[in-house]
Amino acid sequence: MSGPGLRVAVKDLIDVAGLPTTAGSRAIAEQATPAAADAPCLAGLRAAMAAGEACLAGKTNLHELAYGISGINTAFGTPVNPLDPLRVPGGSSSGSAVAVASGEADVSYGSDTGGSIRIPAACCGIAGLKTTWGRIPLAGVWPLAPSMDTVGPMARNVAGLIAGMQLLEPGFSVSAPAPRVVGRVVIGADPIIDGAVDAALAATGWEVVQVGLDGLDQATTAAMTVLDAEAWASDGVHADSAPDKIGRDVLARLRQGSTITPAALSAAREHAAHWRATLSSLWDRVDLLALPTLLGFPPTLDQAREMLRIRGLTSPVNLAGVPALALPVPTGGPLPASIQLIGPAGGEERLLAAGMVLEQATLNSAGPKELALPAPGHGPAWTGPALTGPAWTLGGALIAQRIPRMTA
Repeated sequence: MSGPGLRVAVKDLIDVAGLPTTAGSRAIAEQATPAAADAPCLAGLRAAMAAGEACLAGKTNLHELAYGISGINTAFGTPVNPLDPLRVPGGSSSGSAVAVASGEADVSYGSDTGGSIRIPAACCGIAGLKTTWGRIPLAGVWPLAPSMDTVGPMARNVAGLIAGMQLLEPGFSVSAPAPRVVGRVVIGADPIIDGAVDAALAATGWEVVQVGLDGLDQATTAAMTVLDAEAWASDGVHADSAPDKIGRDVLARLRQGSTITPAALSAAREHAAHWRATLSSLWDRVDLLALPTLLGFPPTLDQAREMLRIRGLTSPVNLAGVPALALPVPTGGPLPASIQLIGPAGGEERLLAAGMVLEQATLNSAGPKELALPAPGHGPAWTGPALTGPAWTLGGALIAQRIPRMTA
């Protein structure tokens, strides 16, 4: 839909008053009714809309139930990656990433439980911020794994992320100093990706020291155990009552989550406490951690399972509850890499201050064609029946017709 000010897209697992929340799933959509109220995290957006400073661009598509990292959605269609339509858009906040990357939104809200903001940001060449767990309220947001769920902004650049945070948390500002020492975590990425990350860090002038993360493999396993067990608790009822209305990949994961024993979950939560302590011990030595967001370039749609191999260090960040920033960095080729900066809990201001420095440094060092995104207006067409897609589940004229007040 059109309107004045910043165009903001909202992932379709966040309640918007007067619109159904589908979570990208037929099992939910076919019984959904219009939300009675906005999710509290939309209060800042609503106030900006009333002041003529923002408008709702639409509700965006996602990997079904926010439970997947490829972004492929067989029910509502898969959002088209503007960097390469043959490649996956990444998930689960696929539509939110595509809406920004294609120029159809200035800012989008996504959710991140195991990488679902940072992964599609990396796939589509944009910026994304995974917030500290508990910083942005989750009431009115369809749950996946409540102890790891977060809501955060996605945008073409750091300035857009700051604008998004100012809507999510009115009064938010970035005044933190840029980092002095950054810990570089090496986790076996494609040499081109690693080279791009190292070149971006070198361009900033920061002191960069190599850092090892003890217990990373165990933390990854624990994160997925907690995530899958809580996902079954959140959505297992739909797997039991409407299995034919849930995609095969998501249904298989839900059923796998149902097999996790209480003892295994307890052990994973115990390891989570050790992992948080491990990360906390680093902040006396470094201001931030830096590493690739993905270990390789996004695979083609027919090779989507490769995402499991290249997902990198995303879910352990959620297990720790700390914030992380994903930013595109040039590779010298047609596709950017993405750098992930990780900070201490509550350190979003520090991350975004660092992001501004890194973004400017890479822009100064990049060639004229590097990091270029499609011009606004060249995004995916709004197609389909009652639920429009693939980037959008509800958008454009459909929202304006259903609730005209949203343009106010």
